[in-house]
Amino acid sequence: MEIGIGLDGTLGLSYEDQARLSVEAARLGYTSVWTPEGAGEDSFLVCAVRWAATREVLPGGLTTGIGVSPVGLRTPMGFAMSAGTMSKLTGGRFILGIGAGGAYTPQYRRTWNVRGPSTLALMRDYLTTIRALLAGETVTYEGQSAALRGARLAIDPPPRTPVYLAALGPEMLRLGGELADGLSLNWCTAGQVAWSRERVAEGAARAGRDPASITIAEYIRVCVDEDVDVARRAFTRAVMGYALGFGPPGGRPQGYRAHFERMGFAADLARIDELRRRSAPQDEVIDAFPESLLRGVGYYGPAAGAAAAFRRIAEGLDTAIVRVVAARPGVESVRAVMEACAPGGGKG
Repeated sequence: MEIGIGLDGTLGLSYEDQARLSVEAARLGYTSVWTPEGAGEDSFLVCAVRWAATREVLPGGLTTGIGVSPVGLRTPMGFAMSAGTMSKLTGGRFILGIGAGGAYTPQYRRTWNVRGPSTLALMRDYLTTIRALLAGETVTYEGQSAALRGARLAIDPPPRTPVYLAALGPEMLRLGGELADGLSLNWCTAGQVAWSRERVAEGAARAGRDPASITIAEYIRVCVDEDVDVARRAFTRAVMGYALGFGPPGGRPQGYRAHFERMGFAADLARIDELRRRSAPQDEVIDAFPESLLRGVGYYGPAAGAAAAFRRIAEGLDTAIVRVVAARPGVESVRAVMEACAPGGGKG
């Protein structure tokens, strides 16, 4: 199993911070450094900054990846151009992850002009066209959400670029098994990783692919602080928007809410929903999150327990990514997580 590090915008890092931390990640034995993407800074450029810095300590630089970019933000050709450029720049040390974002909601579709009624069809269209473009093919394709007629990416030779699909539910996992180079999981228990692998294998079988050729990667959040309460509160704030869903309490489970319910946390979340209906203070809502949920999908607490907990949750993955949750503002909280979970066993 390879171990990567995940740094995101919530950490408040400058580009200089990100460069220094990427160098430290390489020295600590991490094999890759990842970033998510939203409608803010361009994550391809963020990856370029990080990769360039790591050449100081690692010949060719550390592999970088976007995990993941919502497809509403770019056209298939836009993704292929940026990903292909990064692959050419890094000598093939770049991985593109794409996801549906909030495409299952009408508001998201209106905001980003996402066409077609089916989120599954949307991701099929993007996976098919992006991978074909990156392979150097001339693409003619007519889908619900994307149409290309004789399109070709003018990078020669074609840039080898793995394309991962973010997936939670069974059909999206099967689609990844059918079409993607890898799957990007998120907020999973070890049991859910095993369940996900089964669905990926089903998709691979219907396409005649070897499931062993498909990489299963996941972000696993880790928050380190000797004050367990401080770490728990920071970690819970990171998970709650996902687990509760981003809509009002009591709505139809979708996206991450449905994912957490599939893992057996429906009753716990329903009790927390009741607090939200009563407009309970946020501290009360945070305190209501059960340890079984929090410890099932990540780790919070002293540095000494982080590595073992991380590896327990990562069982069954090909690439496990330490997604840093900072207990306190500043770079030191980030560094504490990196050192606690270091593949090389500590400070480099």
